Amino acid sequence: MRYIVLGASAAGINGAKELRKCNPDAEILMIAKDQQVYSRCILHHYVSGNRDEEGICFVEKDFFTRYRIDFIRGTACVSLDGEKKTVTLEDGQEMTFDKLLIATGASSFLPPIEGLDENLNQAGDVFGFRNLADAKKIKELAAQKKHIVVLGGGLVGVDVLAGLLHMGKQPVLVELAGHLLSKQLDKRAAATYEEAFTRKGAAFLFGKGLQRVVSDAQGDLQEVVLQDGTTLPCDMLIVTIGVKANIEFLKNSKIETDRQGLVIDVHGQTSHPDIYGAGDVTGRSPIWPNAVKEGIIAARAMSGRESEMKDFFASKATMNFEGIPSMSLGLPDAADDSFRTEIWEEGKAYKKIIEKEGKIYGAILQGDLSYAGILTQLISHKIDVSRVKKPIFSIDYSDFFHLKDNFEFYYEGEE
Repeated sequence: MRYIVLGASAAGINGAKELRKCNPDAEILMIAKDQQVYSRCILHHYVSGNRDEEGICFVEKDFFTRYRIDFIRGTACVSLDGEKKTVTLEDGQEMTFDKLLIATGASSFLPPIEGLDENLNQAGDVFGFRNLADAKKIKELAAQKKHIVVLGGGLVGVDVLAGLLHMGKQPVLVELAGHLLSKQLDKRAAATYEEAFTRKGAAFLFGKGLQRVVSDAQGDLQEVVLQDGTTLPCDMLIVTIGVKANIEFLKNSKIETDRQGLVIDVHGQTSHPDIYGAGDVTGRSPIWPNAVKEGIIAARAMSGRESEMKDFFASKATMNFEGIPSMSLGLPDAADDSFRTEIWEEGKAYKKIIEKEGKIYGAILQGDLSYAGILTQLISHKIDVSRVKKPIFSIDYSDFFHLKDNFEFYYEGEE
């Protein structure tokens, strides 16, 4: 049996590792455009100088020999033939497989903005922030730049901002939403980070989008113009407002894709019975822990040990900027008046839960993540929090040892 894994990030690495556990004697080949394995989640630490290339690697030094995985690095897959069960690489090599795991991830999306064309990007003034090559160029060139603008205030944008601040730069972040990390945090939690970054020299422009970029006759970036007419001097622009799934090589493969990316079922299987997918290539849940789980589940299914992609709480994110830890799950704010919000604050600690009819739809923890374990229990066991008689933020692990005869949980004072 020959397994091929396309991609060497969270989904690909964990998928390959699981394949070896399930198939001690199989041949496993990994193919990736990257030259090395690294975590995209901590690229900002590379930019800041807090970590070197070895420090952003998330596997053991002997990973490939330990798990007996052959690794073709620095070469992307350019086409796939499902009928012949072959993949063709950039250098013309054609590889056959019995089963294939597609974990090619996603790339930075550069929006159709006036002046933001390929020539400008090649000039070295405009960057995405998705891979180590981006991080290396930014780290090298940012030292020479005076006016750096970061477009996008999501997790990647804040990662970039943190890295630049540690370099001693004073970037301006432009975000269309009303505050940082709008998909993860509410205004109260976001303001904590905004204040911390401002003290370090960052500036923010919220509620504004980018209209066009202006370069000189040599193609060097000079300024950016926002949708309200505001002009900012800019000699480096880092775009972090979105990603696109790396599915170009599937164009003529007859493998089902949609506007988001690769289409898979709950087992990770694509429209081809021997081809599976996991991670950001699906365009649906661009979160590291989910990519890890999807890679493992797909590998198990490829090995005939089916398990399903379930119990993933949407939009889960953990972060720690300027020494302030935060965790976000689901909705950062109530969608309408039918939801109930409960908030607890003490000093720098902030906790918030959004529930409806006893089901938790969202939560934010900041400053103190000790409640994360309890919150996970409440969600994973689908406990009806509307029936909890004590304050929800006062629940501790001992509460989970109270059981009825039918093994349902109950709390002090509930009956």
